[in-house]
Amino acid sequence: MQFGPVTSMQPVGQSSYHAGRFILRPLRTSDTGLISMYASDPVLARGARSIPHPLPAGVIEAMIARASQADRTEDIWAMDGSNAGHAEVLGLVSLVRMDRAQSEVFFWVAPGFWNVGFATEALRTLLTANPHAARQYFAESFQDNPGSARVLTNCGFDYLGDAEAFSLARNAVVPTWTYMLKTGL
Repeated sequence: MQFGPVTSMQPVGQSSYHAGRFILRPLRTSDTGLISMYASDPVLARGARSIPHPLPAGVIEAMIARASQADRTEDIWAMDGSNAGHAEVLGLVSLVRMDRAQSEVFFWVAPGFWNVGFATEALRTLLTANPHAARQYFAESFQDNPGSARVLTNCGFDYLGDAEAFSLARNAVVPTWTYMLKTGL
């Protein structure tokens, strides 16, 4: 497995990374259709904090535009499986910069690609690359989504406790499990 950057036109300061079965690369405008199709799925939307359902027009375009700005606080990568005969977008993984060399992790995989390890592979690749030079990573999983919790524990995250987060798709506060991972920095 190669973890070095992949060269191409990319947002300022955001590299691409080879994972085993796909490449993690910055978002591009051509991703709009697949991301919109996946994000429109009510099951996927209910599993994420920030995906509204039904998905309003322009939301994905605005996300891609924000992800391309030089002053962004969140780096978003597409899991691009086209080099291995898969879809050009399998899911997304993102890191949000926090203070004190910390980042928060978010991810989702399109339902057609669940239970084959793509989320774990993407997260491990980013943690190894550590593009934010973070000393700690934080993450959460809705308590009714044990698959996401397994991804986090499989990647070495430790359970911190219970909390709550607002879900746009559910229009409600939802119980979560929170996690933390310390890096070797």
